[in-house]
Amino acid sequence: MPKISALIHVHSDAARLGRTLDSLRPCDEVLIIDHASDDNTGKIAREHGATVRRAIVGVEPGAYAIDTRHEWVLCLRPGEALSDALEASLREWQDTEPDPDTPGYSFRIRENQAGQWQTAPAEMRLVNRNRVNWTADLPPTAEKAILLEGDLLKFAD
Repeated sequence: MPKISALIHVHSDAARLGRTLDSLRPCDEVLIIDHASDDNTGKIAREHGATVRRAIVGVEPGAYAIDTRHEWVLCLRPGEALSDALEASLREWQDTEPDPDTPGYSFRIRENQAGQWQTAPAEMRLVNRNRVNWTADLPPTAEKAILLEGDLLKFAD
């Protein structure tokens, strides 16, 4: 059974982080990288059981994947949340043994803008950190990424 570490980069995201953290029930670990927040972001993250680490100046965001305990890393931004269907897909996926050659899994994106839901292209967000290296806060989408059912919900700020 594969385990999942969530990795989220934050900066003064107290107002929108709770919804994200509440949706991460399939995750076995939540690692928050705090880029000098000046609000209660760290406190909220810890109240939700997340581990909070300070970002180190000069370290690329993708490099923090090595700090996760598990091989499979779920990359999110504050203000995003797993839909119930995506949560169910992740739970089903955890009952399998993923192909070791699979770089990652993509999710459909649904974005809420001005009260309207828009569909955006799928993005690879569940990544095998031993197969993919990245520098940005989110990994690039690989051609061999497998699409999981359900949506990653993006809420407007």
